[in-house]
Amino acid sequence: MTTTKGHFPEHIAIIMDGNGRWAKAHHRPRAFGHKAGMDNVKTLTKAASRMGIKVLTLYAFSTENWKRPTDEVNYLMQLPIDFFNTFIPELMAENVKVNVMGFLEELPEKTRQVTYQAMADTADNDGMILNFALNYGSRAEITAAVQQIGREVANQKLDPETIDEATISQHLMTTSLGALADPDLLIRTSGELRLSNFLLWQLAYSELYFSDAYWPDFTADELASAIAVFQGRDRRFGGLATEKK
Repeated sequence: MTTTKGHFPEHIAIIMDGNGRWAKAHHRPRAFGHKAGMDNVKTLTKAASRMGIKVLTLYAFSTENWKRPTDEVNYLMQLPIDFFNTFIPELMAENVKVNVMGFLEELPEKTRQVTYQAMADTADNDGMILNFALNYGSRAEITAAVQQIGREVANQKLDPETIDEATISQHLMTTSLGALADPDLLIRTSGELRLSNFLLWQLAYSELYFSDAYWPDFTADELASAIAVFQGRDRRFGGLATEKK
């Protein structure tokens, strides 16, 4: 099997971590950190698009984040509204297409409406896909997929003997990304070394890169560094690297 050493990652996923600790380090409230994090999403989106990345998936709000204090959750639910209301013109200029995946029906109405509007406004763009995971959790995603497959089997629309990896992938929230559903590279900021219930199926063979920088401090230069590290690795997908003669 040949390796992909030197190849450019087409799909990069990022766990944007450290907004609260960044705010604490600056002696400011957590909301200040979340605002700075949102501003950095704008910066990194444009940088990623110009680098030639095809899909940028950002973990914006998990199904577990509802456990946070109500005031913080309310602020986080306002951020997509502020983000899309101010950033859509720049996304259009960059030819970026917005996709939002997650259990969107559980979001507050205004937050849900703005996400659907952003997807509609950018639907004809054919550049990079900015894919937000909003009210997303991988175990819940997989559970929902299994339930849907079970219903199809019960309704005799699906033969259980034909269920394979492709069947499961087609029932996950990344299915609309087609061949780009699985990230080539996962980045997590803030120095934490865990996946936090993010894309557990899709990350099976992704390369992992951990940065000590808090998300608001994660720059386009560090994104480029992460890509360079990726390009220096051999992705063998369980096979053997082809030996150079």
